[in-house]
Amino acid sequence: MDFIDKLGDTIVEKGSKIADKAKETAEIVGLKSQITTCEEVIKKNYIEIGRLYYEKYHDEPDELFGKQCRAIENAQNGVAELRKRIDEIKGI
Repeated sequence: MDFIDKLGDTIVEKGSKIADKAKETAEIVGLKSQITTCEEVIKKNYIEIGRLYYEKYHDEPDELFGKQCRAIENAQNGVAELRKRIDEIKGI
């Protein structure tokens, strides 16, 4: 019986360790999910700050942002030209 008791104790002990590890893993996954949500909020707000800055100052940007403002303007002009070309192909 001693062997069976020890085996039972070992199984209970291992099961408890596995359960603890599963709880840890679940908590870590939850925390990582919260981190991802926070990072998405940060990214969204960085983008919004940039959009608001561009809308307000794109005609006279600070020296630090001039290159990016010109790149946005060039890309917007490119999009307009490409859309115009698509309309021409469609016969619109």
